[in-house]
Amino acid sequence: MAMSVFEPLAGNPRIRKIMVRVTNWVGDAVMGTVEMAALRKTFPVAEIVVVANPLVAELFRDHPACDRVMVHDRKGRHRGFVGFLKMTLELRREKFDLAILLQKAAGAALLAFLAGISYRLGFSSDGRKLLLTHKIPFDREIWAMHRVQQYRKLFAAFGINGGEELLCLQVSAAERTWSHTRMPGDNWLAINPGAAFGSAKRWVPERFAEVADRLQALHGFSVVLTGGPAEVEIGLAIEAAMQQKPLNLIGKTTIREMMAVLERCRLVISNDSGPMHVAAALRTPLVAIFGPTDHTKTHPWCEHYRVVRYPVECAPCMLKVCPVDHPCMEGVTVEMVFAAAGELLYS
Repeated sequence: MAMSVFEPLAGNPRIRKIMVRVTNWVGDAVMGTVEMAALRKTFPVAEIVVVANPLVAELFRDHPACDRVMVHDRKGRHRGFVGFLKMTLELRREKFDLAILLQKAAGAALLAFLAGISYRLGFSSDGRKLLLTHKIPFDREIWAMHRVQQYRKLFAAFGINGGEELLCLQVSAAERTWSHTRMPGDNWLAINPGAAFGSAKRWVPERFAEVADRLQALHGFSVVLTGGPAEVEIGLAIEAAMQQKPLNLIGKTTIREMMAVLERCRLVISNDSGPMHVAAALRTPLVAIFGPTDHTKTHPWCEHYRVVRYPVECAPCMLKVCPVDHPCMEGVTVEMVFAAAGELLYS
């Protein structure tokens, strides 16, 4: 695989301030945390600043390998051409020495270029090859890898090594205190029934309810429902179908509070979604239900997890809305998910 013809990055004493532009999707951004430790180890005295949209930025507050967060709000103050120029000026004032672009869009590379950042590292995808100083192609070999391995390949190509084996997010002491107050006791099961990508990734609400009831009866769990405002109706459907009323926090927490909730649980059952990766980064045992997406590229990157899926010829299709009768998700039974949960609880 060809490397850039420019000088190596590791060991460069001129790199004192680093911008990391993470992706706009929660799950992909979390999967990039494996290499944040490698960045800190390679540049121990550099200031590391994560640049992200407002939602994703919250994930990196209190992160051990992030000194500061800058928000790129393309729906607010950085909207449109004027907003783009405003963000460019904000980055230029920071005087970054290195930009690491985990986001593969051309716009991210153009911002780094116009901001005058000397070293710009990323995949040479989306027509941005000339905007990067250090790049590797997003070829078939990398495309076939798990997302974590893709990031690792990119960093390692330029001597940035020594990352963590697992994902990493950190909950603050105050957030942990809040979750203990909101969720008394130590035997919680989280059900995360949403998926921002689209309805095709969502398992049947009534089946979530049945699994929760069965695990509650067998293990004495208290059940909490997690998710964002878009999943409120799904949460109400699960709540109505359950025999014992759960703590329904869907649409009622910030992303930082959701992190504290997921960390507090003994087990999480989730669709393939951003919160699934958040739970993995917090080391919470996890049952992940996959349908139209490719589990080989985005399965939870953690020690204690099970993937549950029903193989069909049309999967993975990567469609947001199923054009047929949702066979990949309809094929996932309550018994399959219940069995996977039991394996984790008794392992």
